[in-house]
Amino acid sequence: MSDEPLRIAHTYELTSAELAGIRALLDEAFEGDFSDEDWDHGLGGIHVLVHERGVLVAHGSVVQRRVLHRGRSLRIGYVEAVAVRADRRRQGHGGRVMEALERVVDRAYFFGALSASDDGAFLYASRGWRPWPGRIETLGPEGVVRLPGEEGSTYLRRASGRPLPDPAAALVFDWRDGDVL
Repeated sequence: MSDEPLRIAHTYELTSAELAGIRALLDEAFEGDFSDEDWDHGLGGIHVLVHERGVLVAHGSVVQRRVLHRGRSLRIGYVEAVAVRADRRRQGHGGRVMEALERVVDRAYFFGALSASDDGAFLYASRGWRPWPGRIETLGPEGVVRLPGEEGSTYLRRASGRPLPDPAAALVFDWRDGDVL
């Protein structure tokens, strides 16, 4: 694992070269299955970058989203664009990224959420993120729509001192283009 310091920055602080490097890492890590909408979802928040000898090997970001739950609009930290270069996986880089993102979630949001891939689910579960057992919905242009395909792959993290939502009521995420979650 690298001893180099993490680069933690808001999107506006990243250079064009850094943004291009992040996008290239994500395109490679997701084997071409990382869309322009996915890219957009990861922007506008806090980024964590891990370098080894000047080479970007891992990235993740947390962005603010709104979730309706039991009549309240909650400000949550949504983790996006977590990736580790294929030849640097299983060396603690993903954990370093998540540790930094979790500090942001714990201090700034009601709770954290993310949509876990099959490959990423073990990392998140090992760090205390738990699958949401309730309904997942979105408030879209046509009204509230259930997203059964996101149920079971949406993970939550309790922020410091705050309870997790009640699974008897749905989480209704804000709408966005591309994959909502």
